[in-house]
Amino acid sequence: MTPLLQVKSLTKRYGPRIGCADVSFDLYPGEVMGIVGESGSGKSTLLGCLAGHMSPDEGQVIFDTATGPRDTLRMTEPERRMLSRTDWAYVHQNPRDGLRMGVSAGGNVGERLMAVGNRHYGRIRETATDWLGRVEIAADRIDDRPSAFSGGMQQRLQIARNLVTGPRLVFMDEPTGGLDVSVQARLLDLLRGLVREMGLSAIIVTHDLAVVRLLADRLMVMKSGHVIEAGLTDQVLDDPQHGYTQLLVSSVLQV
Repeated sequence: MTPLLQVKSLTKRYGPRIGCADVSFDLYPGEVMGIVGESGSGKSTLLGCLAGHMSPDEGQVIFDTATGPRDTLRMTEPERRMLSRTDWAYVHQNPRDGLRMGVSAGGNVGERLMAVGNRHYGRIRETATDWLGRVEIAADRIDDRPSAFSGGMQQRLQIARNLVTGPRLVFMDEPTGGLDVSVQARLLDLLRGLVREMGLSAIIVTHDLAVVRLLADRLMVMKSGHVIEAGLTDQVLDDPQHGYTQLLVSSVLQV
């Protein structure tokens, strides 16, 4: 099977400081990769480089496009923009960063459909209504603005906006961060269902080991910009080999 994403020797420096160093991995269709580590470990820098939000100093990010594998770092800006509207999606930790707060809930979902060429208002509204239902937002809220929603509802709306075009790869930056525990559980259950139902590939950055335990097939542990341990999620969490990973796991167990 051809990898959906091939990351080769990805490196990003901030002057003398390393953001991420020589990171390489393959991600296959339908697979979810978790990236964990403490604040400053490099996981957000890595995600930003993968998603095209920042430019790495070295390496390749090769995506299996409809026309074959392409290094996304060498795509033109219009090509990258189209990729981010179709095959890729990005779920921000703060949903306000991923939503148009002055546009209705239905408009937020509809905008992404229009960005890929949909023009029939009735069909766009019908699809938006369907997706609001899939993320557990009542149809009668379709004309409400996101500012009228709770944080958990805003995050679910951002997920609908991102997934409506059927992307193949979703980047998630602390998708449950800032939500209370009961809301987190509901959102995680929703995400797990959508990932399975749509056969999505995903890369999830989080500090919460419970999130990767539930969602990720494989796990990478980062420290000081380096991947220090990687493997199947249950294997890494149940039998951590690196001392830093052992500390991460034990700190959670002690809470």
